[in-house]
Amino acid sequence: MAVVRVPAAKVALSTASVYPESTAAAFEIAARLGYDGVEVMVWTDPVSQDPEALKRLADYHDVPVLAVHAPCLIITQRIWGTDPWAKLVRARNAAESLGASTVVVHPPFRWQRDYARDFLAGIRRMAGETDVRFAVENMFPLRARGRSVTPYAPDWDPTDEDFPDFTIDLSHTSVSQTDALDMAEKMDRRLSHVHIADGVGAPRDEHLVPGRGQQPCAELLETLARNNFDGTVVVEVNTRRAESRADREADLAEALAFTRLHFAAPAEPGAAAPADSGGTALA
Repeated sequence: MAVVRVPAAKVALSTASVYPESTAAAFEIAARLGYDGVEVMVWTDPVSQDPEALKRLADYHDVPVLAVHAPCLIITQRIWGTDPWAKLVRARNAAESLGASTVVVHPPFRWQRDYARDFLAGIRRMAGETDVRFAVENMFPLRARGRSVTPYAPDWDPTDEDFPDFTIDLSHTSVSQTDALDMAEKMDRRLSHVHIADGVGAPRDEHLVPGRGQQPCAELLETLARNNFDGTVVVEVNTRRAESRADREADLAEALAFTRLHFAAPAEPGAAAPADSGGTALA
């Protein structure tokens, strides 16, 4: 029987995946479905902004916070103030207090000129002050009527810059019509965080359940497993159209099952998981 190696990297649920339900609901659902933890999307829900409240939820449900997504969206521009660097400091402090390994951050918007000018140097400086990773996420251009405009500076694709860590998002590669496997290869060992989702190449951010679109979700997960990926894989999907909690949980259970199924790789004959990886080998 073939031996399969499963890396020790954890699979987390983004709290954004349960919207319009609350951050608290995400912890409850993650615990019930068997996720390894959550990524907290800091947004208008007051609980998402409060590390003490998040710690109580994590303890109550026995579901750790594995990552914090800084408030970088247009709708969160005033969450934790308007200074983008102050937001990252608060995200880092929250991550440290919660024991999370990663802060997810988007590239600056074009109108954030001072922030954009110092973004690379600032991220590298902050990364040198903490064990928390600042994983810069690939975004996408806005496409309409055959035209493409990027709202980010210097670009929606951060891989041309020397950031210490990256997040790859497969819904975003779908919108940008980027080869996700090529992008992951370019990120190389700096790829420390994954938003697993899907898309069909539409000019909007779809965040479909993996396997329901055209992105190489399975192939990426299998590649990461072969490389003994030690970051975090986060299910970040859109369940806003779910008609009930049961339907929402069914989508999130399917996404988790897909991720666990494909986040595995054949082991070398007679080989066990590396001694320092924490991975498991299944016959």
